[in-house]
Amino acid sequence: MARRRHTPEQIIRKLREGEKLIGEKFSIEEVCKHLEISEASWHRWQAQYGGMKSDDAKRLKELERENARLKKMVAEQALDIDMLKELSRGNY
Repeated sequence: MARRRHTPEQIIRKLREGEKLIGEKFSIEEVCKHLEISEASWHRWQAQYGGMKSDDAKRLKELERENARLKKMVAEQALDIDMLKELSRGNY
């Protein structure tokens, strides 16, 4: 299968469609083939997005981006502090 990036909305839509198919007694293999995804993707999406609505998924992605930005900021500040400590010791 070709590698694709799915938006949270697409993922949730595919999960709902897949759950309907499973309810109609299709196997997970058949559902994944119909949705054009791998079984690993299905299980990962179920764990991450199972029971979510589109708005919840959008908010989750926004929070993940904000968290990554803040982590980067903290790491840069830690490097700056270490650099200033080295300079204050005279080890330059």
